[in-house]
Amino acid sequence: MTTGPRLEEITTRNLDAALGIRIRPDQEHAVEPVAHSLAEAYVRPPGIAWPRLIVDEGRPVGFLMAFLDIDWNQDGTDFRSGLWRLNIAAEEQGRGYGRFAVESVAAEIRRRDGKQLYVTWHPGPDGPEGFYLGLGFRTTGETSGDQPVGVLDLG
Repeated sequence: MTTGPRLEEITTRNLDAALGIRIRPDQEHAVEPVAHSLAEAYVRPPGIAWPRLIVDEGRPVGFLMAFLDIDWNQDGTDFRSGLWRLNIAAEEQGRGYGRFAVESVAAEIRRRDGKQLYVTWHPGPDGPEGFYLGLGFRTTGETSGDQPVGVLDLG
């Protein structure tokens, strides 16, 4: 019985599988490795980072980490949720797992009564801008560091 991809919370049982996710070498400059993401999740206040392993047919195919209700401007005026990291294993790319990841984060944000999903991406011709714009994100005109900010309305 084929059920399609699913998300798993990162636990001691699947930690090594998550750490084993490797993107294509030409993408390594654009996204942090899973180990870095998990370290960042660990040092954030509880509930901010939402790391998940993407599994299909029992095999790990990717990793995502969402951010939930962060104080975007660090002044209490703008709280946002979105996709923080997305690592799809090199050999699994082009099979819809990136779309599944975005849809999964959107579902979690909706479950928490959120209305928008934010993302930033590495700029340039080798970055994922086309992927995100193709899913309906629009640029906000903002940057986070040197990365453009995109938003997807969930209404």
